[in-house]
Amino acid sequence: MQSASARCRSKKGAENAATNQEIGLSRGGRNTKIHAVVDGLGNPVRLSLSQGNTHDCTMAIKVLSGLNLEGSVVLGDKAYGSAAIRSFITSEGASYCIPPQENISDPWNCDFFLYKERHVVECFFNLLKHFRGIATRYDKLARNFLSFVFLAASVIILR
Repeated sequence: MQSASARCRSKKGAENAATNQEIGLSRGGRNTKIHAVVDGLGNPVRLSLSQGNTHDCTMAIKVLSGLNLEGSVVLGDKAYGSAAIRSFITSEGASYCIPPQENISDPWNCDFFLYKERHVVECFFNLLKHFRGIATRYDKLARNFLSFVFLAASVIILR
C-alpha cells in the first residue's frame, strides 16, 4: 500500500499535460490564444484554442473549415492576409475583406468602410475577458478552459 505522499508525487496532472494543454511560452510568459468566429451581431459561431506563441494565420483555415461561408464576407485583420487563407475563403464561395500588409508587392483592394465592422469580434473578446477565469486562465486543463469559454459565450449570447 502506498502512502499519501507517494501517491501525490506520482501524479503529474492530466494525461499529456505538457503537450496537450494549449499553453505556449512567449515573451509575456505562458499564455493561450482563443480563436473565435462571430456572426454579424457578434454572437460566437466557432471557438477554439491554441498556444499563445502560434501565429493567428496558422489556425485560420482550421477554424473556418466546416462553416458554411458561401455568399458571406469574411472580415479579418492583416494577420489573415496570406494567399492560402484568401484562396481558401474564395474556394468556399465567400469573399474577404482583409487589408494587405504594407510590405506586399502586389496589394489587393480592401473595402475599409466594410472593414470597420470587424469591431464586433473585438467587442466579443472584450465581453469574454470580463470573466476573470478566462482573462487569467485559472484552469490547468485545456478542455476545462475551453468549456468555461463556451459557458461564458453562452452567457454573452443570452444577454
